[in-house]
Amino acid sequence: MLLGFQLYDTDREAKRLILNDASVRQAIIALLGSEAYADGVYQTAYVASRVFADAALLQALNAIVHPAVIRDIQLRTQQGDWVIESALLFSSGIAELCDKTILVTAPEEVRIQRVVQRDKTDAEQVRTRIHAQEAEQDWAAQADIIVLNDGTSTQEQLCRYIVHNL
Repeated sequence: MLLGFQLYDTDREAKRLILNDASVRQAIIALLGSEAYADGVYQTAYVASRVFADAALLQALNAIVHPAVIRDIQLRTQQGDWVIESALLFSSGIAELCDKTILVTAPEEVRIQRVVQRDKTDAEQVRTRIHAQEAEQDWAAQADIIVLNDGTSTQEQLCRYIVHNL
C-alpha cells in the first residue's frame, strides 16, 4: 500500500511470472533454449547477454513476458485501484490500462550509477541495456505528467504529487 494505492511493480511481477508461470517458462525455453533455466533456475545473466545483443530476441522475449504481465495486472485491478510502475509502460501496452501516466526520469548518467550500485554490474552493460530499450523522448511525448527524480524525490513524495495533482 502506498498512500492508499496498491503498488504493482512490473519488474518484480515479471520476474515472478518468469519463475512460476509454466507457459512463460516453456515459451522462454523454446526461444532461448534450456540454458535459460539451467537446473531449473532462471539464468538472468545468460538471458540478458542474449537478448540485449539481439534486438529481435529482445522483442520476442517481450512478446512472451508483456502479455503475461498485462493479464496479471488485469486480474489485480479488478480488485481495486493500483499504481503501476513500469520501465516499459508504453511499448508493452500497459499504458492502455492506465487512467494517467507519469514519467519519472533522471539524467542518463544518474540512472546508470543507480543501476550499477543496485545490481553491482558494469556501467557499459547498463548503458547497452538502456539504449536497447525505447527512447526516453518517446516516453515524454506520451506521458501525462513528467517528474524529474534527480535524487531529491522519493516514492512517497511522488505519490503525494500524484494525489494532489490528478
